[in-house]
Amino acid sequence: MKIYSIVKIGDEYVVRAGEKSVLRVASRRRAARLVTDAVELLDSLASPQLSPHDPGEPSIACDPESMPDLPEVP
Repeated sequence: MKIYSIVKIGDEYVVRAGEKSVLRVASRRRAARLVTDAVELLDSLASPQLSPHDPGEPSIACDPESMPDLPEVP
């Protein structure tokens, strides 16, 4: 994972990934938020996404054909 930093150059803040400048913004707060968002997005891409049909995940869907016949209630 890259190391992100924020440096002030003149009146602007520059977001850097490693040694490369990637973005200029006027607010340090905005720069910090963008770095946080980028890290969260990269982390979410790195983690495996489970499909809703993954057998490891519980499901509320059922196949009516596989359900046993229940006795009628009087």
